[in-house]
Amino acid sequence: MQEQLIIFDMDGTLVNSSLTIANAINYVRSRLGFHPMEQEYILKKVNDHTINPAKVFYHARAFDRKHEMWFSEYYTNHHEKELVLYEGIKELLELLKKKGASLAVATNAYRNSTLESLTHLGVHEHFDAIACYDDVAQGKPHPDMLYKILEELDMPAGQSLFIGDGPRDRMASERAGIDYVMVDWGFTEHKQAVRSVDELREIILNRR
Repeated sequence: MQEQLIIFDMDGTLVNSSLTIANAINYVRSRLGFHPMEQEYILKKVNDHTINPAKVFYHARAFDRKHEMWFSEYYTNHHEKELVLYEGIKELLELLKKKGASLAVATNAYRNSTLESLTHLGVHEHFDAIACYDDVAQGKPHPDMLYKILEELDMPAGQSLFIGDGPRDRMASERAGIDYVMVDWGFTEHKQAVRSVDELREIILNRR
């Protein structure tokens, strides 16, 4: 295994949070006085790097503190009932730690929601660094959180690998000069992507 640092996206890569994300966005919409959106439409737009999500979901120029507060409120009250790890993810993380790899998370979710989710799912302790949307100036597809992780762990981009499930992840990885693997068991569909955790494990362990 060449890479000493493996960085994961969270939603759609580690965690099946599709129901929670859609419900949380609709909860914020309800607090703003808007009608709910279809879950399928929300999940399609979540990974669309060509849109302004604040405008699409909340008819705002940018996310503000109210949006974050209400979104986190829903997460806090419902993550125990709605969030699950994808099958095989916990075992993969445990194996990579045994192999001596450093592990990190780079997610466009807010920090409070991220820590609650990873703690509830029993994998928070596996990660050496976590970078979230509100930790950096710009979220993915900008590379800010990847740079933050590299600096925090004092690791070179050339010895790192980023694993994600959408174009925002791929673009951030390219801009940071980090090798990238696309997975497709999350919210989006890709023609060229890893289809199972078993396949991903073999790709990581066999890289030279």
